[in-house]
Amino acid sequence: MTGHDGAVAADGVALDGKVALVTGAGAGLGRSEALALARAGAHVVVNDVSDSIESVVAEIEELGVRAAAVVGDVGEARIAETLVATAVERFGGVDVVVNNAGVLRDRMVFSMSDQEWDDVVRVHLRGHFLVTRSVCAHWRQLSKESGQQVYGRIVNTASEASLFGAAGQPNYAAAKAGITALTVSTARAMARYGVRANVICPRARTGMTEHVFGELDGDSDGVDALSTEHVSPLVAYLASPAADAINGQLFVVHGGMVVLMSAPAIEARFDAADRTWTTDELHKVVGEHFVDRDPDQMFASMQLASLP
Repeated sequence: MTGHDGAVAADGVALDGKVALVTGAGAGLGRSEALALARAGAHVVVNDVSDSIESVVAEIEELGVRAAAVVGDVGEARIAETLVATAVERFGGVDVVVNNAGVLRDRMVFSMSDQEWDDVVRVHLRGHFLVTRSVCAHWRQLSKESGQQVYGRIVNTASEASLFGAAGQPNYAAAKAGITALTVSTARAMARYGVRANVICPRARTGMTEHVFGELDGDSDGVDALSTEHVSPLVAYLASPAADAINGQLFVVHGGMVVLMSAPAIEARFDAADRTWTTDELHKVVGEHFVDRDPDQMFASMQLASLP
């Protein structure tokens, strides 16, 4: 624990007295997540690239907890370090990190510019890494000093695009796949210190995704299946003491549905007869496996595309 005041509710879901930081919190999903953490009792440091987060700070404080804003690009190490330092200086520590900041620069791989690739990878993957590195160094140092485990929760944001291999989003899909690998690696490295790291793939209607999902066309029951409000409760739960047994997991979440994804499985193994392959033998053995095989069956989870 990091020594914050406030008792945790008996069910372990409340975040009373905990301190959270949320990137990309000026609007959309990040804002919804920051407010959900605040409703659960956490003080929140919010981040975005513009001072629009001041309105989110006001909303959080109206809920009876404290908030602080850090304006800046999480692709810069200085901003990641400032986020953690602000949480420690203003509120006494940091217990929860939600990495959400991102941008889109959609284009087919043959048309994508260097800048479009770099912008997306820098904000998504580098941004996740920088904030994760900063907070994990902080938690590790606390654990070493006290000789005890700390309370640490990381919720990272990937995307189904990385599970499908979205054709028009090679930069985004690659960055989000990297975030999943980063999360699992972090979960393994930091478990000994008391930290839990998980990743979500949300479908949500936000400013960043409006060109993908479009405007709400009026669900018959009045509930938008792509509302950010379907995602933020899972984030608040994963941030809570009750989720201590959940680590290194990937969840797809939208429309009142949470899907726990399994790890990639081995489909087939091919062994050379004499321990060394020739190209002819590979064609006979490996090539045979792909005869009459569905060409759309790739290293991708197309099951997700059929989920309602």
